[in-house]
Amino acid sequence: MNNAIVLIARILLAHIFLLSGFGKLGAGYAGTQGYMVSMGVPDDLLPLVIALEIGGGLALIAGLFTRWAALALAAFCIVGAVIFHRNFGDQMQMIMFMKNFAMAGGLLMLYVHGAGAFSVDAKRA
Repeated sequence: MNNAIVLIARILLAHIFLLSGFGKLGAGYAGTQGYMVSMGVPDDLLPLVIALEIGGGLALIAGLFTRWAALALAAFCIVGAVIFHRNFGDQMQMIMFMKNFAMAGGLLMLYVHGAGAFSVDAKRA
């Protein structure tokens, strides 16, 4: 039962990154690029952000290089919170900040405990 729960946790953690990454493609690209620039982040980083979100999300679901994907996404969540959601005068920004930190916490637990039996990592070991 625990391995099924770990699989579900991986899917739940991954879905936000997949939706966010795919949402930045096409029509969402220019808006995201403008927002990044307005926050002082070079827009040249956007393709890397998209690759991390989609690639990391898929890696979590498959359970492939899970610990490294989880660690990279946890760092991404913390950096994203500090850069983009630091306006605590705005309640929504505070909620987004806390959401990013909560996700980082879940991802760090995945880093420590691994992907479980229902994963590519387990089959490779």
